[in-house]
Amino acid sequence: MSVEQSDEAHLKSLVKFTALSFRTPRPVPFGALIVDSQTGETLMRARNAVAVENDPSSHAELRTVRLACKKRKSYSLQGYTLYSTCEPCPMCMANALWAGLDRVVYGATIEDANRHCRQIQIPAEELARRSDMKCIVTGPVLRELCYTLFTHPRMLAAFATWGTRKETA
Repeated sequence: MSVEQSDEAHLKSLVKFTALSFRTPRPVPFGALIVDSQTGETLMRARNAVAVENDPSSHAELRTVRLACKKRKSYSLQGYTLYSTCEPCPMCMANALWAGLDRVVYGATIEDANRHCRQIQIPAEELARRSDMKCIVTGPVLRELCYTLFTHPRMLAAFATWGTRKETA
């Protein structure tokens, strides 16, 4: 299986996992998955839990990195790849860099997310480029599929309650 095929397979699996949140009272479009870069074996996955945990840092990527590091009993995730349904925000991308992840692969873009909720408009690739820590950023991959998480009727209803819609002049 090629890298592109592997990336697509992991993202498809992650979209299905993330979509399970639509069956809960607090649906989210943000999910993350960490896999071994060589074998593709899953280490950890999680969804955004900002509202559930009342913690603005409980983004899917951060939660997945935290849980993966605890599982490995190490602060390093060198040798692993992070998949995200959406381009990581600056906080999440910085965390990926500090964790030493080999790669970050994302689906929907920050601009896609910003149609529905506030975002910090700094691309993940720019953070990686401006860092002295090496991490390959790949995306968007399966952008349209990942964006369906944002446009699902349950998610659109949830966005209306978030109070984080982008203000327009």
